[in-house]
Amino acid sequence: MAEERLRRRLAAILSADVVGYSRLMGLDEAGTLSHLNALRRELIDPTIAAHAGRIVKLMGDGALVEFASAVDAVTCAIEIQKRLRLRDTGDSSATRIQFRIGINVGDIIIEGEDILGDGVNIAARIEGIAEAGGISISEDAWRQVQGKVAANFVDAGEQTLKNITRPVRVYRLDLGPKPASDIEPSPAQALPDTPSIAVLPFQNMSGDPEQEYFSDGISEDIITDLSKASELLVIARNSSFTYKGKPVDVKRVGRELGVRYVLEGSVRKAGNRVRVTGQLIDAANGAHIWADRFDRELTDIFAVQDELTRQIISALQIKLSERERAFSPAVFTKNPDAHDFFLKGRGLLFGNKRDREIFEQSVACFKRAIELDPDYAAPYAGLAFAYHLDHQNRWSNEAGASRELSLAYVGESLARDNKDPFSHTAAALIYYFGKDFERASREADAALSLNPNYAWAVNARGTLHLYLGEPAEAIRLLERAIRLDPAQQQHKHFLGAAYFVSGDYETAATLFKERIARTPNTDLTRAYLASTLGHLGRADEARAIWRELMEINPKYSYVEHVGRLPFKNPADAERIVEGLRKAGLAE
Repeated sequence: MAEERLRRRLAAILSADVVGYSRLMGLDEAGTLSHLNALRRELIDPTIAAHAGRIVKLMGDGALVEFASAVDAVTCAIEIQKRLRLRDTGDSSATRIQFRIGINVGDIIIEGEDILGDGVNIAARIEGIAEAGGISISEDAWRQVQGKVAANFVDAGEQTLKNITRPVRVYRLDLGPKPASDIEPSPAQALPDTPSIAVLPFQNMSGDPEQEYFSDGISEDIITDLSKASELLVIARNSSFTYKGKPVDVKRVGRELGVRYVLEGSVRKAGNRVRVTGQLIDAANGAHIWADRFDRELTDIFAVQDELTRQIISALQIKLSERERAFSPAVFTKNPDAHDFFLKGRGLLFGNKRDREIFEQSVACFKRAIELDPDYAAPYAGLAFAYHLDHQNRWSNEAGASRELSLAYVGESLARDNKDPFSHTAAALIYYFGKDFERASREADAALSLNPNYAWAVNARGTLHLYLGEPAEAIRLLERAIRLDPAQQQHKHFLGAAYFVSGDYETAATLFKERIARTPNTDLTRAYLASTLGHLGRADEARAIWRELMEINPKYSYVEHVGRLPFKNPADAERIVEGLRKAGLAE
């Protein structure tokens, strides 16, 4: 008898999960169950029904729901999260029930009342990386709801999902302001005295989603080239790319990032030809300052980037120094594929999600870039940075050897090209973690001389002052890093650490909470916050933060982690342990 044919259909799948369910049950099992049942009965189930959803299964801490339409699934998720925010504003942050929601559109297998397959698995994995109280959706879902759902989408980039063969591009929904009890967004930035610009991600007009990296890479290279002009403040890629996939209001961009000018553009690649367009806009009044179009052979793409950058510098009437007039290009390879793999690897490393899978994925990208161009310095620096992070976080089974690998690769990078600010920044980081503070200072200064707007180099110099026990100078530079890259939450962690070392625990606690609110899975920031709260005499709050930390990383050891931090003065490291001891958390 022929094997029974599998029943399949296309569906939108919503996966939801309670954030910190085990912690909540540990605090108040009966109260948590009662609250959760009330939410399901009064809010969640009626909302799902109103949007024609079918609850496939309920777990203790989550649900799987099927919809016929991506629009219905996303609209339902938005309504649930917004109603939860309004309902729970009176709850304390320790007991508030929050959900993560992930949505995917894909082919599913029908098995009785259950559903199976990659379409379901991807939704569940996306839910696992969503923010607390947030919604993340796959690119397939995003394409179906564009222009049909009143919400802003933020491109979170390609994500490597557990047990999913190919990376999946994920979009995070911006649901607007958080409850008043949470940290409010940063206010609009004031304009600097010097000219200032944000380069928005160039639109991919090729009709092929696989070309997204190409258009993103061009945008990033232009940012890097413009950043080398010392008279120009240039917003970092990480922050300007938060507008990717959104309807753009240049006046709003100008207010939020504190810039006078905004550069928009598009890229169309077809065969061996490429068309790049760009337009420079005055964000104050929307006036067009400059626009041009470049139609070239694909092999000329780096020359196009250089020409476009020079025209913008001219339009803004920026005066370049003799060194800046030489204008070394952002890309030190003639192989576009090698550059593409480098950009993918660096994008993974500088994302807010860092773990073993991201480490392995980035290393593979950098090694492929080197195979394509062995003389390309930047991917060697990428490997150095990746192995440094592995040494710090103990991701791989050979993390003990990663310190030597990071030193070897950064040496290879600088030997090939000593004019790459990324290479010098990686070197500064690696050397100060080895407590070679003099060499680290030279490398950080070299990076900033090549690119005074490079936020990661500014961060490296500021963090170096932090570990040298010079918090006032660290605070000045780390605030500058945040000004250049306000969306990068790691800068905020180090600024909090600088205030912590200075003894300003109230300001440190505020900064650590802001970072945690926007990067929910961080463990080290929670360790710092628990210690800070211990110094402030708020032991109960410190212990609640510690429970969250142990749920995120049950193997976390502050003795091991703090022991790797390169404080020149042991008393600065001891301050962290002292705060934990005051909160009753010392090991």
